[in-house]
Amino acid sequence: MNSTNLKTCLLAICFILIIQACSAAPATEVLQITEPVTEVPATQVVKSATEIPPTVMPASPTASIQHAVIPVNLPQGGVSQAADFDSSKVSLAQPVIGGDRFTNGQLERPFNANTMDIYFPSLDIVNALVSQDDVWVYGGIQLAGRETDPTVTRKYALEVDLDHDGRGDWLIMASNPSSTTWTVDGVQVYQDANGDVGNVTAMYMDTNTTSEDGFETLMFDQGTGEDPDTAWVRTSPKDPNTVEIAVKRAVLGEPKSYLIGMWAGSSLLDPALFDLNDSFTYEQAGAAEPSYAYYPIKEVAEVDNTCRMAVGFQTGKEIGLCKTFVPVMSGQHPGGSGGSGGSGGGGSGGGGEGGGPGICPPCPAGYSQNPYPDCTCYDPT
Repeated sequence: MNSTNLKTCLLAICFILIIQACSAAPATEVLQITEPVTEVPATQVVKSATEIPPTVMPASPTASIQHAVIPVNLPQGGVSQAADFDSSKVSLAQPVIGGDRFTNGQLERPFNANTMDIYFPSLDIVNALVSQDDVWVYGGIQLAGRETDPTVTRKYALEVDLDHDGRGDWLIMASNPSSTTWTVDGVQVYQDANGDVGNVTAMYMDTNTTSEDGFETLMFDQGTGEDPDTAWVRTSPKDPNTVEIAVKRAVLGEPKSYLIGMWAGSSLLDPALFDLNDSFTYEQAGAAEPSYAYYPIKEVAEVDNTCRMAVGFQTGKEIGLCKTFVPVMSGQHPGGSGGSGGSGGGGSGGGGEGGGPGICPPCPAGYSQNPYPDCTCYDPT
């Protein structure tokens, strides 16, 4: 082989070796590829410029309720008014309580059970006012005072009797109202669709009761119902001790006349327990006055109600109607007329309706009666 061919072969071998050396990956580079990738901490969120924002979930049904009609201010004056016994004047030294007649459905019990040594001003109604306009029926419940503890249960209610028979047809209830702005929070509206409130004898205690379920139909619950504007509540901006409740007249059937009573209570104020004197016996309920056999109050405690106020009609024969008093004329004895007029009738939660001094109003047929001034009707069987 001549020198020229030898040089050519050596150059070719060198060229091949160089190509192989360039195409081969060094061992250290392979090790670097197989090293574990550093993890991103769990709390670190890595975003890219093109990241799509998360889907926003729709608001809850309650939060999305749209209101169309909201009460403003109560009309000037009122269509009916009633005073109620002020139990703040009661003490252990003078424990006589007016207006509590359990067998007649009249309750004056803003005290704790058994010992009656704790008085609850926020459960003591001292005055009640009814007013109305073209859209609303308003109830103003003036209390002896209000607690500021948000953990206690306080319920206030209007009971509406559309046909004046002593049996409530509607119950508009508000729990723990605090705002001075109208709100539906805590407001519920119940109807006695099957007509069994009052059991056998409306408002009077029935010892031989049949099955009843009180106001069994919940028609409105804090904005949920056929009409989200059905009923509202607020603390009066003019008086922190007054609770104001508004209910639409249309919900009640646009009544031209009705009876209305007001309630204050704690957990006992349960729509299913109406009437309370049918759900508890006299012995279970106890009595508020020391002279009564079942004193003191027991299971029926921390509750107060008013007499029934008449709106849109004038008569004195309805069960539970507030008393009104006529002027004393020469030669006459003072007495109650028993009626509450369609405008500005006054009354008291205590005693019976009608009659002069020493005279009790009649009880339903078959009932016995305690002597004046108690006048309590009871079933002797």
